[in-house]
Amino acid sequence: MTKKPMPAPTDFIRDEINQDLLSGRFDRVQTRFPPEPNGYLHIGHAKALAIDFGIAHDYDGICSLRYDDTNPVKEDVEYVDSIKEDIRWLGWDWDDREYYASDYFPQLYEYALKLIREGKAYVDDLSAEQIREYRGTLTEPGRESPYRSRSIEENLDLFQRMKAGEFPDGSRVLRAKIDMASGNINLRDPVMYRILHEPAHHRTGYDWNIYPMYDFAHGQSDSIEGVTHSLCSLEYEDHRPLYEWFLKELEIYAPRQLEFARLNMNYTVMSKRKLLRLVNDGYVSGWDDPRMPTLRGLRRRGYTPEAILDFIKRIGVAKNYSVIDIALLEAAVREDLNQRAPRKMAVLNPLKLTITNYPEGQVEWMEALNNPEDPQAGTRKLPFSRSLYIEQEDFREDPPPKYFRLTPGREVRLRYAYFVLCEDFVKDADGNVIEVLCTYDPATRGGDAPDGRKVKSTIHWVSAAHAIPAEVRLYDRLFSRPDPEGSAEEEVDFLTCLNPNSLQVLPQTYLEPSLADSAPGDRFQFERQGYFCVDSDSREGGKLIFNRTVALKDTWAKIEKSLQ
Repeated sequence: MTKKPMPAPTDFIRDEINQDLLSGRFDRVQTRFPPEPNGYLHIGHAKALAIDFGIAHDYDGICSLRYDDTNPVKEDVEYVDSIKEDIRWLGWDWDDREYYASDYFPQLYEYALKLIREGKAYVDDLSAEQIREYRGTLTEPGRESPYRSRSIEENLDLFQRMKAGEFPDGSRVLRAKIDMASGNINLRDPVMYRILHEPAHHRTGYDWNIYPMYDFAHGQSDSIEGVTHSLCSLEYEDHRPLYEWFLKELEIYAPRQLEFARLNMNYTVMSKRKLLRLVNDGYVSGWDDPRMPTLRGLRRRGYTPEAILDFIKRIGVAKNYSVIDIALLEAAVREDLNQRAPRKMAVLNPLKLTITNYPEGQVEWMEALNNPEDPQAGTRKLPFSRSLYIEQEDFREDPPPKYFRLTPGREVRLRYAYFVLCEDFVKDADGNVIEVLCTYDPATRGGDAPDGRKVKSTIHWVSAAHAIPAEVRLYDRLFSRPDPEGSAEEEVDFLTCLNPNSLQVLPQTYLEPSLADSAPGDRFQFERQGYFCVDSDSREGGKLIFNRTVALKDTWAKIEKSLQ
């Protein structure tokens, strides 16, 4: 098979990989995506996925899926399965290269024994709080543990007994013996192993009473698998010297760690701890709530894999910290759905419109475009009758300036149908308009007047006799503040920034009849409204439920501009 030519460097990671290939440091490219199975993947993971799998693809290399399952307290099979489903939904696959750090527990244990035998690791009896105290600060060196001078024989004996389960949780740890005065705190005798008896590990059960820390398992797992480039987010940059120290002291194959800036987005939180709190405390309906930044939430809201990957491509791969405007993600899904989503008529806040001079019982079928962006999408037929539903906002008894929709004495166009002239309206006992009375011009069928007269507004509608009732959920940003996690200058409780208008439920909306057979996951543009997706709560034979993916226009930009 002919190998692909080396890709041109489009970012600093690919530039570094090209240099490694040219210098002969590596003769291939192998990456890995290493999630910890303690939560659902979110939009930030999508960036890491696109980098790990995308780079392997560009270089005819391979990318593995490896679960860093070294903490049974937080991990669960539920998360293992959801991660695989989300990765495949985004369009990536790892073939038969599915690995677990727990697969390497025996080898990692042997590595630890090697370091103990060489006097480079020791068993420490200090408590977690004491270890933090002895570690020092960014400006002051740490202090050596009184147990640092234990003999190799004693350390081997204690570590083997830790493995055998003789000691209680938290009573002892295994630490690397490096440098308590190092300017890099990560090198101040980091913990390698801790004791954990409960709960059972999702793969190894109760076989192990000790578990490796991430910093010890990470690099050695990369080495065992033959990874060439271990691509990490920027917070691991200070951990790289430790990554390299373990590989060097163990005298094993050494991958190269490279760090990139993680995805930070305004009006969003990415912390798993905070997302878990939103779920557990009932602020959202679950991990797949359409307001959540999880891939499951985005999928349920109607986002497409193509839109998410296009967004990741647009923001690029950077080394420096930055915050991306969520409007870029919304723009990406608008552009994608504009090309692919069929157009439909839906009235979200219905107001009855009666055409008084239209024949009783008559039904006409109007031809409507399925998607003006796609000539191959064809047309559909819409039933038109004497009684229609229009949007409440499309009629005003006393119109404000520059209001061009229906008002007494004004003519407008009904999309794909006729010109209608507002003659009168009906109110209920409370003074609310409940019906608009119009007449139509039969000569304007299709939406144009033979005499050349123009109207300033076109409104959408559905035939009342043929309308499909549905529930519509209008989702907006979960937070009303762009920085819900605060900043270095200001501490903020993210829960105080929740947007009270992030969900508006419209229980009685009306849709054109062609939507009757829609299935969960189907996406449409409701004309003049936005892009919508059939929710998973919809059940066959029951009321359809639609989620708004995104509005047609960025109303938030207008709101923010008005506040400046």
